[in-house]
Amino acid sequence: MTSNPDKTELRARMRARRRDLARLYPSAGEQAAKRLPVDQAPPFTVIAGYHALGGEIGPWPVVRKLARQGGRIALPVALRPDAPLIFRAWKPDQALEPDAAGIPSPTDAAETLVPDMLVIPLLAFDDEGYRLGQGGGYYDRTLAALRSLGPVFVIGLAYAGQRVAAVPRDPHDQPLDAILTETGYHRIRTKDV
Repeated sequence: MTSNPDKTELRARMRARRRDLARLYPSAGEQAAKRLPVDQAPPFTVIAGYHALGGEIGPWPVVRKLARQGGRIALPVALRPDAPLIFRAWKPDQALEPDAAGIPSPTDAAETLVPDMLVIPLLAFDDEGYRLGQGGGYYDRTLAALRSLGPVFVIGLAYAGQRVAAVPRDPHDQPLDAILTETGYHRIRTKDV
């Protein structure tokens, strides 16, 4: 997926910032989980996490807290660079293998699930719930596909220092429903969930 020049420059800056924030706040995932108000979460049956890379906050404290509400856990799998992600069931003792994007993911032996709650990584976010991702468009395609099927709630997990005044937007960009950082939880969207 091609990106506009504003996004390209911002990605470079935010990758460096996220690496610095990861060094400064190694317990950010645990701190974020403490700030997640699960009593405010919409009903869900499948929670999707991710395999953290490149300074991303590890989602497991947040995912485990949500899963205690009764949801099954899934991880994303990229089958092709131009397709939406699929999600496969995952448990801590389960083997992972690289998917088409090189990310450790459940094998095709795992059950395919459709999440209705997602915790996703990002490089930057703004107060309107827009996120800057890595540039492959995986999550934008995936969220559009999931939202066409029914309600889905999407939490962007980030360091508070990843907030920017405005994320450059393209027509295909999908907004988040909430942002969760080590300093707090911010519900953004209240419709379509």
